[in-house]
Amino acid sequence: MKVVVDYDLCESNAVCMGIAPEIFEVRDDDNLYLLQEEPDESLRPKMEEAVRRCPKQAISIEE
Repeated sequence: MKVVVDYDLCESNAVCMGIAPEIFEVRDDDNLYLLQEEPDESLRPKMEEAVRRCPKQAISIEE
């Protein structure tokens, strides 16, 4: 699975970081950083929740 972030939509509100801090990080510059572009399959439930809960629907999963 591959995590895709549409940075044009992303507001860096850190909802995803709260769900999956091993994948997403909002740094002091208020930008979102993707820590793992292809996380382990064991993280799929967290990824799916992050996709669902993103307020701007800026996150997606590619197989």
